[in-house]
Amino acid sequence: MILRRYGACEGAQLFDELVVDNFAGGGGASIGIEQALGRSVDVAINHDREAVAMHRANHPGARHLCQDVFRAKPLEVTGGRPVGLAWFSPDCTYFSKARGGRPIRDTRRRDLAWVVIRWAKTVRPRVILLENVEEFRTWGPLGRDRRPCPRRRGRTFERWVSELRSAGYDVEWRELRGCDYGAPTTRKRLFLIARCDGQPISWPEATHGPDQALPFRSAAECIDWSIACRSVFERKKPLADKTLHRIATGLRRIVLEAPQPYLVRLQGTSEAHLRAASSATDAPLGAVCAGGGHHALVAPFTVPRHGERPTQAPRCRAIDRPAPTVTGTANGASLVAAWLVKHYGGVYGHGLERPAGSVTTRDSHGLASTTLEGPTDRGRLVADLIRTYAPGPLRTDEAGRVLLMVDGANHALVDVGMRMLDPRELFRCQGFPEDYIDDWGIDDDGSRVAFTKATRTRLVGNSVCPPVVEAIVRANALELAAEAVA
Repeated sequence: MILRRYGACEGAQLFDELVVDNFAGGGGASIGIEQALGRSVDVAINHDREAVAMHRANHPGARHLCQDVFRAKPLEVTGGRPVGLAWFSPDCTYFSKARGGRPIRDTRRRDLAWVVIRWAKTVRPRVILLENVEEFRTWGPLGRDRRPCPRRRGRTFERWVSELRSAGYDVEWRELRGCDYGAPTTRKRLFLIARCDGQPISWPEATHGPDQALPFRSAAECIDWSIACRSVFERKKPLADKTLHRIATGLRRIVLEAPQPYLVRLQGTSEAHLRAASSATDAPLGAVCAGGGHHALVAPFTVPRHGERPTQAPRCRAIDRPAPTVTGTANGASLVAAWLVKHYGGVYGHGLERPAGSVTTRDSHGLASTTLEGPTDRGRLVADLIRTYAPGPLRTDEAGRVLLMVDGANHALVDVGMRMLDPRELFRCQGFPEDYIDDWGIDDDGSRVAFTKATRTRLVGNSVCPPVVEAIVRANALELAAEAVA
């Protein structure tokens, strides 16, 4: 099969145009570009050895440069060939509101976006795409205290855009959410499009949501329900009060008081049963297995691991909605699972067992799990937790367990588990394809390198949602696509 690039612009010499990705973290832009154009990026640049190794494993057809983007000379990188599309994801750390008001010491990293101007003035990519946090528009000079000067907020951004326009580019920017384009995350980012070829800038229409043809994808489809999580009542170090407050609030609001709580059915311990558990209970529950009590319900939701503002109520999120923004630290969302068993007037089904053959990721990364680790009934502790941190009416049985009506039958809350989301789950939340390699990469010498869980979490937190990239590239650079011909 031969790949032929085609162009929409009459007379354009597009066959030799390069696609360059100055990517961040675990990538994502290259995936979206490939999904839109049917071809690999030609050059990928990043200063981080582990990021390059992961990118090389997933994009073997690209030429990889592990170097500081300030040192990458556009003319040398391109070898004099024209550039059709250049993607940039400059460091967002020093613009993000998540940073707080800490002083800024590394001004060089904060100025990475100036690399875009160098590329625009030396090799003139026809289309330039940039992604950053929405606060990128506030880029301005620092005061003497090394903090952004409020009076000059946005001045540097305006100057930067002016430089692009003076180089002959039309420039527009918008804030887009991943969930509106098919990624199961609410992650919102600023996207900027610049063109110097006279063609109009085009913004893709949203494809998912209440008023769209397709519904939002949910966090639930990203969860591996075969991974077990420890009860919140058996921690060596007790959970913080704020964490317990969030958990109790979620139990009351999302599980007990929701008109139709999202439930996951566990009816067996085989792999087939575990795979089937990933959908909500939209059919009546079957009978409890007489031989082993393999029947249980999980009412999952997520809670953040970073604090609320002084007047802000404890936060929690239903799992049938898109996931919150994935971060590069361990301070993202935790999965909370409330465990229910069918109530028979004093007989609470059979013990909740750990499924056989619990799934773990490759390279023996240690993981928590979403199934109970033992049959212990902690129903009274669940009731006490809710009464203490989220007071209000509770319907209980004679043993003090909280009851919830599901499909016309009472179910008792017997435990609450919590765990951090696994990196594989986080990549799913970002909208990465299932076959994306995230636990190992290929080093400069061709050797295979394994990644720690911390590295994988860091890289996914700094990545880009591929579905958003795909939509933007389809709208602006289809002339670079590869057409398969016999």
